[in-house]
Amino acid sequence: MHERSGLLFVGGGGHAVVVAEAAQILCSQTGLAPVGCLDDADEPQLSTPPGAVPRLGPISSLAEHAGAHLSWIMALGDLALRRRILDALPDTLSLGSAWTVTHPTASVARSAQVGRGVFVGPMAVVHARARVGNHAIVNSGAIIEHGVQVGANAHIAPGSVIGGDAGVGADTLIGMGAMVLPRVKIGTGCVIGAGAVVRADVADGATVVGVPGRAIG
Repeated sequence: MHERSGLLFVGGGGHAVVVAEAAQILCSQTGLAPVGCLDDADEPQLSTPPGAVPRLGPISSLAEHAGAHLSWIMALGDLALRRRILDALPDTLSLGSAWTVTHPTASVARSAQVGRGVFVGPMAVVHARARVGNHAIVNSGAIIEHGVQVGANAHIAPGSVIGGDAGVGADTLIGMGAMVLPRVKIGTGCVIGAGAVVRADVADGATVVGVPGRAIG
């Protein structure tokens, strides 16, 4: 693989600001400098001070820019949009040049496995033998307990807790402050509402809310 000369953020909104701030701390340690962001807005939030990162073009230009020896990370919060972008990319870009950003205050166990293009936010915890799939988000203060399996492009939102040996499918959102009890399995493409407590397995595509959690769609 060619040596990567810089880091590109795909997205320029609020989530991108969080990812970029963490990445800039890491870049100061690795020498991989942020070079810009891709966003469909002409002036995305990330391109404004403080810590502005220049907009280089629309999201559709990812293959062109990442192909210029740049590493990149998905910095969009919309899981459906993230999935469409990922599905359109060849493996050489979706995996080969994707960069993982782990905030310095996060805790990732030595025996945990974290995929490519993952964001692990401030004060998040990924415990022993947990596995986090490619391009997933483990957001601020989220806790992934021992042995948990988190699928690709899933989003574990701030303050949520996934109990030991539970599973979260690909493209699933675990809302802010939600709790998934130990050994519970949640399918792909699900939405778990903020503050929900999930005590039983959840089928693919379901939406679950409340305490205890109940499926509403």
